[in-house]
Amino acid sequence: MSEHAAAASKRPDEYVPWREFLTSGYTASLALVSLGVWLHAADSLVVATMLPAMIADIGGAAFVSWTVSIYEIGSIVAGAASALITMRYGLRGPMSIAAFLFGAGCAASAISPNMGLLLIGRALQGFGGGGLVAMCFVALGVLFPRRYAARALAVVSAFWGMSAFLGPLIGGLFVEYANWRLGFWFFAMLSFMLSAWIALRQETATLEQGKIGTRFPLSRLALLCLAVVLISYGGVRVEALRTSALIGAGVLCLIWFFRRDGLAGPDRLLPHAPLDPRHATGATLLMLMMLPMATVAITAYGPLLMTVVHGTSALTAGYVVACSSIGWTLAAVSVSGSPERFDRIWIAIGMAVTTLSIAGFVYAVPAGPVWLIAVCALAEGGGFGLAYTFILRRITAVAPEEDMQRITGAIPTMQRIGYALGAAYIGIIANASGFLSIQTPDDAGTVARILFLACLPLAVVGLVAMLGLVRRHPYDASL
Repeated sequence: MSEHAAAASKRPDEYVPWREFLTSGYTASLALVSLGVWLHAADSLVVATMLPAMIADIGGAAFVSWTVSIYEIGSIVAGAASALITMRYGLRGPMSIAAFLFGAGCAASAISPNMGLLLIGRALQGFGGGGLVAMCFVALGVLFPRRYAARALAVVSAFWGMSAFLGPLIGGLFVEYANWRLGFWFFAMLSFMLSAWIALRQETATLEQGKIGTRFPLSRLALLCLAVVLISYGGVRVEALRTSALIGAGVLCLIWFFRRDGLAGPDRLLPHAPLDPRHATGATLLMLMMLPMATVAITAYGPLLMTVVHGTSALTAGYVVACSSIGWTLAAVSVSGSPERFDRIWIAIGMAVTTLSIAGFVYAVPAGPVWLIAVCALAEGGGFGLAYTFILRRITAVAPEEDMQRITGAIPTMQRIGYALGAAYIGIIANASGFLSIQTPDDAGTVARILFLACLPLAVVGLVAMLGLVRRHPYDASL
């Protein structure tokens, strides 16, 4: 019996030592998936660091927000399509093309003489990066036995967490000692190397081929794109009437997309009932949309509020927020060897800790001290790390087999939809609470309290949705 077969034959509810996992023959697959996820995760942080130098060189300050928004739009649309693409064509070809598109976008950005071409490059990066990370999640579900899924996801989480430090560092090094164009070329070369590696590598697992139609769902993808554009644009400049109209139209388009996709039969982009908490799949995706909506406030407004309320430096505030990534990585790596029979417990504890951390921000951000904000950020990320490590293993055990690729591909996509919705939502709340007229630390403290209080209901909805995933399932009796 081969090593792979021997690993797959072991009980998935046994403890998995790191030594066994790292010597099981899946090292190349793990490195490939981790690199794909890291490229996507580090990109936005690298670009954010290089952005001032880019604007000074080519201009286009009025379109700064679109360097982020257009990337997110491309990521969400490509991520939504990735499951259907892999079900039709397998993993190797689509993943290789996605990595190549990401590299092509980086190259276009590197040679941009103006903001117009740079935005085209960012769009290509979004399509490539969003598709690549969604396909990496599909790969986690098919390349690794479920026994090793938590360990594999913990390693991927560690790479994601490292991007919080390496992304700004890499961007800063290129700006300080070379130039921003070389930063894009660096990522382009990594992406082209990854594309070639995937194309030349023989697949060790095949995807279940469903009954897929011949027409590609361009109209549904266009509708999803329109929804994300409207929501993102509504959150760029928050004004009561304009913002409400744009976000309202975007949400209606999103609802229409979900409805049309649900009626598409075998050509569905998303799994059946993707937001219905009565089903394990719907409960999982709803939870993974609502909790990012609830936690985006500390990333978007935390540093600025800390500098005004507590007088911290921008660097200190940035590292306080980065504690979330540290917490996620430490928690994910620490518990990833846990037997499968404890998955429901870890998911419940993790999501509860994340929800409590938001309640902690309600007090800590306006009242301090700064170290308490860091503790809350550590708990917020740590809670995600505890739960996220086992969500993929849990859902692949209890969800319908025919929807597996759609589910794994939808996980990062629904998160990004949550971040887009959350950014627009907290923008409205911040402006309505007086963010634009802050003059004193007390004013900023009041805004902070309102902002994080408004995030609590979103987290509670995600916590309630979680029950649909962790409730007892017939499969649990076999563990």
